[in-house]
Amino acid sequence: MWLFPVLLLFLVQVQFSINEENLMRGTEGKALVVYCKYPSGLESNVKLWCRGKNWESCRTLVKTTGSEQLVRKGRMSIQDDHSQRTITMTMEELQRDDADTYWCGIENTDKTISYQLTVIAKPVTVQCHYGPQWETFVKSWCQDAGLNSCNILVETTRPQLKNIVSFNQEKHNFSMTILREYKNL
Repeated sequence: MWLFPVLLLFLVQVQFSINEENLMRGTEGKALVVYCKYPSGLESNVKLWCRGKNWESCRTLVKTTGSEQLVRKGRMSIQDDHSQRTITMTMEELQRDDADTYWCGIENTDKTISYQLTVIAKPVTVQCHYGPQWETFVKSWCQDAGLNSCNILVETTRPQLKNIVSFNQEKHNFSMTILREYKNL
């Protein structure tokens, strides 16, 4: 089974981003919606969403029948819109182990394009309340490195760590949101 190169456009319903290296990011517990555009003349071909490092060994998760009917299989669904020449794949309730390489494709054509999904763990927010006497002091979040030391991850006087820890300081309340990405490289 061969696939025709398709232009992939991505949209995630809650949190999602795309960059030029064919990377997708979705948040654990949320849905990822992927739109694949395809050229005219392939409307009746079977479309599929596949998972695996290589096309030759990739496992088909869900595929159309060549019609516009929505097809569901577990947390995955696929639907083809012939008039818009767009395939819509949905992965519901993303899990950490969904991080992998995926393929959007069309049967009976000759090429493929792969995309790498990174799943972002559900963010954890920690709030620290303090009295007015501590308002002008630096607030820090650190990782315990032993009884006498602490590895400071973030503090109010230093830049935030991108995609790891962010903080918000309001009057008498300091909160940190911790994110973690899962990749299958």
